[in-house]
Amino acid sequence: MKVPFVDLKAQYASIKGEIDYAIKSVIEDTAFIHGKYVKEFELAYAREYGVKHCIGVANGTDAIYISLKALGIGQGDEVITVANSWISTSETITQAGARPVFVDIDPDYFTIDVDGIEQKITSRTKAIIPVHLYGQSAEIDRIRRICEARNLHLVEDCAQAHFCTYRPNGSAGGSADGAGQKVGTFGRVGTFSFFPGKNLGAYGDAGAIVTNDDDLAKRARMYANHGSLIKHQHEIEGINSRLDGLQAAILSAKLRHIHDWTKRRQQNALIYNQLLQDVEGIVTPKTRPNGSHVFHLYVVRARNRDGLQKYLKDQGIDTGVHYPAPLPFLKAYQYLRHVPEDFPVAHKYQHEILSLPMYPEITREQIEYVVTHIKNFVGKL
Repeated sequence: MKVPFVDLKAQYASIKGEIDYAIKSVIEDTAFIHGKYVKEFELAYAREYGVKHCIGVANGTDAIYISLKALGIGQGDEVITVANSWISTSETITQAGARPVFVDIDPDYFTIDVDGIEQKITSRTKAIIPVHLYGQSAEIDRIRRICEARNLHLVEDCAQAHFCTYRPNGSAGGSADGAGQKVGTFGRVGTFSFFPGKNLGAYGDAGAIVTNDDDLAKRARMYANHGSLIKHQHEIEGINSRLDGLQAAILSAKLRHIHDWTKRRQQNALIYNQLLQDVEGIVTPKTRPNGSHVFHLYVVRARNRDGLQKYLKDQGIDTGVHYPAPLPFLKAYQYLRHVPEDFPVAHKYQHEILSLPMYPEITREQIEYVVTHIKNFVGKL
């Protein structure tokens, strides 16, 4: 049996008529840049997310960069973020002119260790970027309180956590079934990637910024469009980062299915948890008791991870490692001179984490096949 890591063809087949119609409509209207399809998606996503503004941009990386620029972060500033994430989170800090400051990860949930944030704050700190990694929220209520107390901007990287929710401690309602406040709405701004493999994915690069701040929305939209809100009237120098019409139309078609797809991911994760719960040497992912998990990735910790990954590949099972090295230990950040002791959890887990196949269309039979071969491998150790 072949089990792909993600099956975008299966997703397309399930809504082929809607996708084909969306693409056909954009071509017939030649609405490739800006236009009604971008506006329709921005309005729909803002409405579904419960925010005032959604600004479509070219990709999730630009969404973070533009947000930092719109907040006025630049030369001489510092921005705190997590040690384990994709480089987009940290490289945009540098691109804005600031310096990234890393914090280790929480050993249970893989997100930023809030206990380590305060000691990294200096007079130059201007913002904190928590990453809602793998599909669940960081401990965002505590991070928000730190930002409020220290007068810092809170920028939420939601690239892997579309419609994930979190219930702040002490608030009424909310549970792992999806109730609570959506990530991306706790701070000044939330950023999203619609890379094809994401829970809500385009057929190319795409991203968005959400905010309830009218002025911030205006600055972000202007910066993303060459510093202009009206054609040929450039108030500032900006960049070219526009969500194109084709991607917007595709995203609008997919948006109607996102909640069903999320439920199916959660159901698949539950099957994995049940089948793997007694497997020695495998640690299944935990879900915060006051949050939901949308399972963009299903990440286990495994003894002899590299051996297991190779064995599964030989059985036709695709897996991934997110991420092979913590950000502070990439060559790009050698100048920061970090050592493993600076981030002991992230350093340890880089040798253990393994992402198993996860997507709405994966079948129970495929999951059982994956688990059977994990058990076979463990039994041979």
